[in-house]
Amino acid sequence: MARLADYFVVVGYDLDKRVEGEGQGRILQRFPEKDWEDSPFPQGIELFCQPSGWQLVPERQPASFFVAVLTDINSERHYCACFTFWEDLDNPQLQKAEASEADEVDEELAVVQPAKVFAPKSLVLVSRLDYTEVFRNCLGLIYTIHVDGLTVPLETVIGNLLTCVIPIAGGSQRTITLGAGDRQVIQTPINDSLPVSGSSVAQLFRQLGIVNVLYLFCAALTEHKILFLSSSYQRLTDACRGLLAIMFPLKYSFTYVPILPGKLLEVLSTPTPFIIGVNSFFRSETQELLDVIIADLDGGTVTIPECVHISLLPEPLLQQTQTVLSMVLDPELEVADHAFPPLSTQPSALKIQDKEIRAVFLWLFARLFQGYRWCLHIIRIHPEPVIRFHKAAFLGQRALSEDDFLMKVLDGMAFAGFVSERGPPYRATDLFDDLVANEVERIRHEEACPHKVMNHVKELAEQLFKNENPYPAVAMHKVQRPSENSQNAAQNQTPFPVLDEVAVQLFIDHAAAKLKTAPPVVKAELKGMVPSGPPLGDIVDRNGNVMANSARRLEVVRNCITYIFENKMLEAKKLMPAVLRALKGRAARVCLTQELNQHVLQNRAVLDDQQFDYIVRMMNCTLQDCSHMDEHGIAAALLPLVTAFCRKLGAGITQFAYSCVQEHMVWTNMQFWEAMFYSDVQNHIRALYLETEDGGSSEQQDGSGGGREISALELASEQNRLWPTLTKEMQTERVQKEESTVFSQAIHYANRMSYLLLPLDTSKNRLLRSSGLGDVESVSNSYVTNSIAGSMAESYDTESGFEDAESSDVANSVVRFINRFVDKVCNESGVTNEHLKALHTMIPDIVQMHIETLDAVHRESKRLPPIQKPKLLRPTLLPGEELVMDGMRVHLIPDGREEATGLMGGPPLLPAEGAIFLTTYRLIFKGTPTDPLVGEQVVTRSFPIASLTKEKRISVTLPMDQFVQEGLQLRSCTFQLMKIAFDEEVASDLAEVFRKHMHKLRYPQHVQGTFAFTVGQCGKLVVEHKTKDKNQSLKTLSKNLVKSAKRTIGRQYVTRKKYSPPTWENRSSFQSELDEDEISVSEEVDQSSLTLSSTIRSSDRQTMSNVVERACCRDYQRLGLGTLSNSLTRSKNEPFRISTVNRMYTVCRSYPGLLIVPQSIPDTTIQRICRCYRQNRFPVVCWRNSRTKAVLLRSAGLHAKGVVGFFKSPNAPTAVPSQADSTSLEQEKYLQAIISSMPSYSESSGRNTLSGFTSTHMSTSDSSDKLRQPKIGALMKQVMGAKEDVPGTFSRGGKWGSIRGSGRLSAYNPDVGTRLAGKESPQPNGGPSEALFLRQQRAYLYIIGDKAQLKGGKQDSFQQWEVVPIEVCDVRQVKNSFKKLMKACVPSSPPSDPNMSFLRCLEDSEWMALLHRVLQVSVLVVELLDTGSSVMVSLEDGWDVTTQVVSLVQLLSDPYYRTFDGFRLLVEKEWLSFGHRFSHRGAQTLGSQSSGFTPVFLQFLDCVHQIHLQFPMEFEFSQYYLKFLAYHYVSNRFRTFLLDSDYERIELGKNISESEECCSTVCPDTRRCSSCCSDKLCVCLCVCLCVCAGVLYEEKGERKSPQVCKSVWDYIDRLNKKTPIFYNYMFSPEDYEVLRPYTFVSNLKVWDFYMEETLSEGPSYDWELRGRQERVAEETPEKPDTSGTKSQRRVVWPCYDSLSKVVPDAITKLLHDLQSLEAELGQTSEKWKDTWDKIKTTQRTETKLESKPSFSSSLLMSSNLSHQRRSQGVYLQESGVGSSINLALDCEASATSTPVAGRPSTSTLYSQFQSTESENRSFEGILFKKGALLKPWKPRWFVLDKTKHQLRYYESRQDKDCKGVIELADVESVTPGTPAMGAPKNIEEKAFFDLKTTKRVYNFCAQDSLNAQLWMDSVQSCLSDA
Repeated sequence: MARLADYFVVVGYDLDKRVEGEGQGRILQRFPEKDWEDSPFPQGIELFCQPSGWQLVPERQPASFFVAVLTDINSERHYCACFTFWEDLDNPQLQKAEASEADEVDEELAVVQPAKVFAPKSLVLVSRLDYTEVFRNCLGLIYTIHVDGLTVPLETVIGNLLTCVIPIAGGSQRTITLGAGDRQVIQTPINDSLPVSGSSVAQLFRQLGIVNVLYLFCAALTEHKILFLSSSYQRLTDACRGLLAIMFPLKYSFTYVPILPGKLLEVLSTPTPFIIGVNSFFRSETQELLDVIIADLDGGTVTIPECVHISLLPEPLLQQTQTVLSMVLDPELEVADHAFPPLSTQPSALKIQDKEIRAVFLWLFARLFQGYRWCLHIIRIHPEPVIRFHKAAFLGQRALSEDDFLMKVLDGMAFAGFVSERGPPYRATDLFDDLVANEVERIRHEEACPHKVMNHVKELAEQLFKNENPYPAVAMHKVQRPSENSQNAAQNQTPFPVLDEVAVQLFIDHAAAKLKTAPPVVKAELKGMVPSGPPLGDIVDRNGNVMANSARRLEVVRNCITYIFENKMLEAKKLMPAVLRALKGRAARVCLTQELNQHVLQNRAVLDDQQFDYIVRMMNCTLQDCSHMDEHGIAAALLPLVTAFCRKLGAGITQFAYSCVQEHMVWTNMQFWEAMFYSDVQNHIRALYLETEDGGSSEQQDGSGGGREISALELASEQNRLWPTLTKEMQTERVQKEESTVFSQAIHYANRMSYLLLPLDTSKNRLLRSSGLGDVESVSNSYVTNSIAGSMAESYDTESGFEDAESSDVANSVVRFINRFVDKVCNESGVTNEHLKALHTMIPDIVQMHIETLDAVHRESKRLPPIQKPKLLRPTLLPGEELVMDGMRVHLIPDGREEATGLMGGPPLLPAEGAIFLTTYRLIFKGTPTDPLVGEQVVTRSFPIASLTKEKRISVTLPMDQFVQEGLQLRSCTFQLMKIAFDEEVASDLAEVFRKHMHKLRYPQHVQGTFAFTVGQCGKLVVEHKTKDKNQSLKTLSKNLVKSAKRTIGRQYVTRKKYSPPTWENRSSFQSELDEDEISVSEEVDQSSLTLSSTIRSSDRQTMSNVVERACCRDYQRLGLGTLSNSLTRSKNEPFRISTVNRMYTVCRSYPGLLIVPQSIPDTTIQRICRCYRQNRFPVVCWRNSRTKAVLLRSAGLHAKGVVGFFKSPNAPTAVPSQADSTSLEQEKYLQAIISSMPSYSESSGRNTLSGFTSTHMSTSDSSDKLRQPKIGALMKQVMGAKEDVPGTFSRGGKWGSIRGSGRLSAYNPDVGTRLAGKESPQPNGGPSEALFLRQQRAYLYIIGDKAQLKGGKQDSFQQWEVVPIEVCDVRQVKNSFKKLMKACVPSSPPSDPNMSFLRCLEDSEWMALLHRVLQVSVLVVELLDTGSSVMVSLEDGWDVTTQVVSLVQLLSDPYYRTFDGFRLLVEKEWLSFGHRFSHRGAQTLGSQSSGFTPVFLQFLDCVHQIHLQFPMEFEFSQYYLKFLAYHYVSNRFRTFLLDSDYERIELGKNISESEECCSTVCPDTRRCSSCCSDKLCVCLCVCLCVCAGVLYEEKGERKSPQVCKSVWDYIDRLNKKTPIFYNYMFSPEDYEVLRPYTFVSNLKVWDFYMEETLSEGPSYDWELRGRQERVAEETPEKPDTSGTKSQRRVVWPCYDSLSKVVPDAITKLLHDLQSLEAELGQTSEKWKDTWDKIKTTQRTETKLESKPSFSSSLLMSSNLSHQRRSQGVYLQESGVGSSINLALDCEASATSTPVAGRPSTSTLYSQFQSTESENRSFEGILFKKGALLKPWKPRWFVLDKTKHQLRYYESRQDKDCKGVIELADVESVTPGTPAMGAPKNIEEKAFFDLKTTKRVYNFCAQDSLNAQLWMDSVQSCLSDA
């Protein structure tokens, strides 16, 4: 029984305590005045009566009512029903009060003018019961008595109210009256554990909607903060009540305040979860709450902040719940689409609907928690049951261990309360218990069918409704309400009277006395055993991971274990890999534990070494895939086994399996040990009680048990039932027995934990790496030490020496961990304090003892004969390559590439076991796969040590091994990755030595330390650190460099540090001589009169000779940009000259010594100009277009001041011409000189800027130009990223705008060109007509500059150049992109995120976008050069992107660079001579280590590869050649790509020559000095002897000793003579072919260089190694030839075999066979190249002899095969149709109408393979054809086809679609014609002819009479043939 109301309080407005216009309330009276003992009076009621604050108002408000909830210190809830009405006050009173307060007038009151104001007064009932309506009625009655002045004394009513007692539950009905003629009926719920909700839940759903409430529901369960807003207080209370009601059976245990007063708003910033309601009045103050979910009841919204993540119900539960809820709330939804909807589909009444919704949530919880009782561990039964929940097992059996929501719910406070409340097995049960126990089956069958679920929900709702309303026919309430007139006449109402405390107190005392005398009410408690429901195992089978062939796998596991125990080791070994794979599945792991269990006898199983080894391997593999939670109980099942299996090591020394399976996270997880402990304790306690029962009444059990085992919970419930009947002694005896059971288990577990936590080698601190043990307590002393032996400082006792301190450290941490465990479990399971103390003293001894046993075991285990490990294989080394460290045994672990692991089919080559070797040049792994089925293959993986980009330590658990090993992950920029784990035999310090050596080799002090120099020296040098004397430290080195620089500069005219111009006297003499003199070194040596040669020392003279030897010079000669001749006269009309201004590298360190500059610019100007450019890299010419004579220049970007002075206002008048102005004028002069060198400039009259390219006014322009215009304009826009014309924009991120037709571009009409083609009279030589140059619309020089630099530069109308600002990718971008590319192509581990597929990673790397950008700029430059404009590429420092663009432009424009010699020359000139910083970008030395690896050159090679793919017939070299360069430019095997500039190479060459003290008479044969001197470093003195102009450009004899090749080019030449590997058989170039590749990302392919690997032999780029391996292979297989015929077939594995070797292409194979046949016949075999050339020439002659070219004979070799996208240009997408327009960039094709009879056009040739109709073009050309009546003449491309006997015509030469066909069968005659009306002008009369067919007459017009005759003859011959 309980009191209906504990307290009645009257609260009024406090007139005395008004603070700043905010009033306060005060308690006027409270009854009873003494607190009840069982419920103290709640504090702060006055705040809750007026939550928005106490205020006076000018008008009377209607009375209001709401219920607030207060929670006391014992977390009991008190319901405060507040009834508020308004009483009038006289204003004068207020005025007085105000005057006394202070002089200042309070503004708010100043506004309130009326004579009367109204103050609130509240009547409050405080109760522990929640009867809202009853309270409303009672308080209303009191108010009515007061207002209507009824005769009943208020004291009586209040006295009655406070003494009214009602039952709490039981479903009774109680009528109460307060003595004022009223009557109310109170119904108590049947079961008080079910919440009472009225209709609040339904109301909540109506206000917020289904999804929102589900969000709130999940948020409340996962402990988020929830805030309700509404302007109605009662609705806030109802909403909070509704939310709690749907959480049943969980109870909310955090802060719960349905109505929060405004004064307490700071509560909202509490860190703990809460459910709080606040009036909307305070909305603005809730805005800055960042982690609070706000539900606005009035607006129906739920706002979830960004930082809050709500875990939702797991699918499919969420979906099903939503469906059922919508059926309850909106039944019409389902039938909304029916043609004949049922008549009544109204939702139930609110009260019923409320219960239906709650029923849905009850059903939901029954599904979530089904089977929870099977995961309860009962640890104590007496005196009180102690119960724990095994969370991991529950999640594991539900297969929801990954589920976020359930994890959080189970970890939450509400669930902990649920377990302690519902865990006990003997108690009263309710609806939920019944549901979980009996309805689970039904729920499972019905869950997929919403209608059945709905029926179930309705049944549950009925029970819930009945619980709240046990008596539906309730007697009528009778409560008076205030009469209407009293409400109106409330003006003269008296204030609420002061009540008489004594009278009320009398009532209370009287009632209390009555209660004492009354007999106690005895309520029978219905306790019973709580049923558990079906066990979980049956429930979950369908969502468990079902393995397709699990039975087969289990069979394998069983067989393998049987073989092991039967000692059939060979069989077991074969099965082992399959078993280890099978153990990935749960079923197999469970099976393993069961099988092993059967082989344990009396807790022990002694094995021999090999058995032990296998069992341990299986255990490790099993544990490896368990999570640290062990949700499937695998680790739990293995725990007893690891202490059972053992092997004898020696006399009395046994090693148990646990010492080999410690490396798993699960052992360091406290929850795992607790769950294990509890489950064991439960089993023991169950056994304890079963014994006592068996002893007493065994036969009785047989009868009842029916064979089923009694579960621990059932036992406990029975014991709890009997407990009251036992005697005191029996009770204490049972308590003691249980307690000692728990205690003994605690000791047992302390032992077990020490077994699994103490490592075998306690000095090695291996376990300390996993932070698990250092969990909570001071982590500093224990498990953080990452070094192998731990750190001294962190051990406890540093004095006692390293070993001891360390092992004690291990011991201490283990002791602490076990102590924490023991404390927790013993406190929970009620172990006595004495026992606990005993345990604490015992634990250190247990640990110490165990350490001692382990020492012995460890000692003995070292003496074991090592397991037979595979023999270490030696790698083949290059000549001159030496081992630095001999092989260390390691395992090569698979990485993220799946090809070699066998996952994608094929054999599992990895993991492999072998050794890692460190040589002076490479890092090599060589070994054999661990999988015995592939064991005989050899796996090799290697990369040059210089290409190592990242090394990191990893720890690896091998599937086959027990231990976690130290490992290294080594990543190389040759796209190789090695993950190695050191074998346990490798000492850890050895691994450290290995790392140090590796670093030393990777980053030598100086370039001379790289392999290219140390090759052939003794390898010991490297190991013993004796290199000091030779390579000085960086400081001394740099000093030397500076010295030598000064020495080089010598006593020249530069004295100051800055390069300032020489003084006037010097300049005149010097300059005049230099200007007159032809630049030839021989003269400089001869003419001793020159100032120069007299100042140069001999070594500098040698430098000079090198300068001339450079590749650049040969190229300049080829291009005709400057000559080296002996004559002193130079033809002045040559526009350019070779300048020696930089011959001593004084102007620009990173430029070559000889540079091409305009003829008219003196060297002094150059010295001044160079300062405007970064790194002094001023513009120089590097290539000239032989056709248009346009030149390509390169330079660095301008310095910022240079930009301003140069581009912004060059002609600004200044009073005194400053230095900067003069330089910018000179710069302008320099550019002007370049422009005037162009023939087009001197001939032209008018010009315009770039804007002409996109202009649509084309009528004045030549047709070929017209076809080009939109192309270049569009290209230009695309490159510049113009926003206004081209829709695709260009952002720094690297996505490029696509070209789509927009405004101007699409206005271009493609057939304007052909229509006007006939109007120009072409020049006889077929060149463009004069008119072309007269009407040019372009600048003469385009400067490609960096957008960021050129901001604000304005175009000057008088300048002859135009700036094209583009965005360049900076070096950082390339570096990051490359890192991501490497991770995409060679991932270190399989992707965990399924979204991160290879293609996604590739896209994220943006590598392709960067290639696209470089290619696009290059294509633009090619276009500009091809149209006759010069281009200056002036980006960054002029040595990265500039070099890429300039090289690509030359490669695309000039076929010479696509040959071997040309490409080599291109790289030497543009990359090496012009100072690309190979050493710096490749991080080749210690100094550049920090800058990191940036593959600018690789990017260039990739671009070349892309072009090669698109034009396979244009390149003499193959793709392999590019890969070879890509590999060796980082390998440091050759000296070619070392150092950053020619200057550095020459300096180093001098140092080397000096240090080797090489005399100058060395024969040129023994010391290499090849003409190209591409080996820029091997510079020897003998060069000086042969510096005559003739010798410079000839080979100086082959080197005799083939020991070491220092230049990559020589190496390639020599190799190319031996093998065709570098040659491209499809090479059939077209003369002066300009390539225009597609550059869109969609057209680019990933280079296979990044992806391929050959595990059989390692990278194939060190050719000697291949040769050696083959020789070794050939020597062995001679003997076993006798055995029958062997198959010639073999399996080829893509990642293992070298495809080019195993499956060579046909031509290589034939050449090889030819050589071997010649060798057999004893002939001297000729070189492959000669053979090939012979074949090709015979092929050509044959082809000529035949009438038609025969494509069958040798497709590849016919040299007139041509590429599909050739001189016809690039296809640009037009927006309208998306058709590709072929822009004819050949003048000859579109501007002339000569039919091309001899050779078919390139585009048509390809169509013989690709076109839809097979065409045969006997004769073709342009003819004008007269259209039908009144239609104009049109030019068409006509094709005469003899085979098909047709004359076809096309819109243009490129058109693939035939516009019309004239069948020759219908032709009657061909006759000369006469000009008709509208015929083309200026064409002679004889050029017309008519073709008469049976249908009509066609009028044609050729270009001239000759042409017409040709056409007529051809057609005639066709007719006569037919």
